[in-house]
Amino acid sequence: MRKFLFTIALALLAVTAAHAQKAVKYNQYGVAVESDVLDVESQDGFLVIESPNSGYKIWFDNRVQFDAGAFFGAPEFADPIGNGVSIRRARFAVKAQVDKNWYGEFDMDLADGLVELKDAIVRYIGVPNLELQAGNFKENFSIQRNTSSRYLMFMERPMVCSALAPSRHLGVNAKYDNPWLWVSTGLFAQEGAGAEEITNVQDNNKDFGRGISFKNNTGYAATAKVVLRPLFKLDNASLHIGAAYSYRTTLLSSATGEWGTYRASARNSTSINRKKYLDTNNLKGYDHNNLWTVELAGHWGGLRYEAAYIGDNVVFKNDDAVTSSNFGGWYAQAGYLLFGGKQRYDSKGAKYTRAVRGQKWGDLELCARYEYCNLNDFGHNVFGGSAEAYAVGLNWWVTNNVRMQLNYQYNNNDRYANGKDKLNVGLDAAGKAVKDYTKVVAPAGKAGVDYNMISLRLEVDF
Repeated sequence: MRKFLFTIALALLAVTAAHAQKAVKYNQYGVAVESDVLDVESQDGFLVIESPNSGYKIWFDNRVQFDAGAFFGAPEFADPIGNGVSIRRARFAVKAQVDKNWYGEFDMDLADGLVELKDAIVRYIGVPNLELQAGNFKENFSIQRNTSSRYLMFMERPMVCSALAPSRHLGVNAKYDNPWLWVSTGLFAQEGAGAEEITNVQDNNKDFGRGISFKNNTGYAATAKVVLRPLFKLDNASLHIGAAYSYRTTLLSSATGEWGTYRASARNSTSINRKKYLDTNNLKGYDHNNLWTVELAGHWGGLRYEAAYIGDNVVFKNDDAVTSSNFGGWYAQAGYLLFGGKQRYDSKGAKYTRAVRGQKWGDLELCARYEYCNLNDFGHNVFGGSAEAYAVGLNWWVTNNVRMQLNYQYNNNDRYANGKDKLNVGLDAAGKAVKDYTKVVAPAGKAGVDYNMISLRLEVDF
């Protein structure tokens, strides 16, 4: 009997050893690897592959936005504005929590048949409340700029954000957050977007030896932001009080012929009309600029509001003379979910995220916004133009993955908003359309292109 049991035990050990040997797996380079069984599921319409035993998780985060726009009411002297349609964004992103401490993602845009890099991030989260990351990503400066395009209240960000607020750049960043305080600081270099930016970086390096230099004050930007959240204990409300500062120099992605110049420009909060009425042109002698913002945002139930001022102090050095120009603008907007929905605040990102729908069929959000942007500095002969816009919008949150937006906006551009002397702004004494604001005599007491626009967006996230 003992001999029989001993034989059985040896057989079981042999089977176990053989199974263990078969369980060893190898990667394509012949290295033994650990394996894990993964669960696959749809989480709010997003494909997620996740381990129940470890911190591993990978998911897709894609979106398609189809836009249409129509324009009317412009004066007869204005350059024609073409109605149109476009794929505003066609984004493909893969995001992964590779273990409990490390995270990575890449995000690209394929709209218009062109590949443009958006986010490419390596992130460490092994210290509680602290996040360290490197790569290509948005600078933490403007709440409006940092809010995902999926959750913007209007189809496009305000003009002052487009003109002045920094977006994605290569860099490193540290962020600390707790329920009532959020702090971020980072050091950044050039844009890592597409072929044009990469070519500029390479040409500046190859032809002129230009690079990041703290001694010569070129090639970098430093950005910091602080947000206070005094209502963090409330479940259905938030208050976001933020301020940010950015010190910026000529970045390496500037075209070689534009090196050492400053330029700010913006469209009238539309991507269909490609005219940039507001444009300072390239201002020579640029040394650095001090960019700053203050912002207030919050929500209560279905109400969400947001306002910010962005200012830019630009310092020039020409023939040993130091001068500066100031540009800036502000916006205020609010939206309300009409059928019982709730707004939501993303405390980790210090921004607003997807709303909770109030009905099975979705919810409607009624929105209004005023915005103003000024790129004029009459004291230093800078005539980049100024503009204001009034907008109303209706957003239909159909499902967690589908949203429709309808916007109406009235744009009021001043006489200096001539798109670097390319666009008509009025009539001269002979009744002819002119681009030179000094020659405008009609309409009496008025110049600049004012017009209306209606735009529509269909969006799916998956």
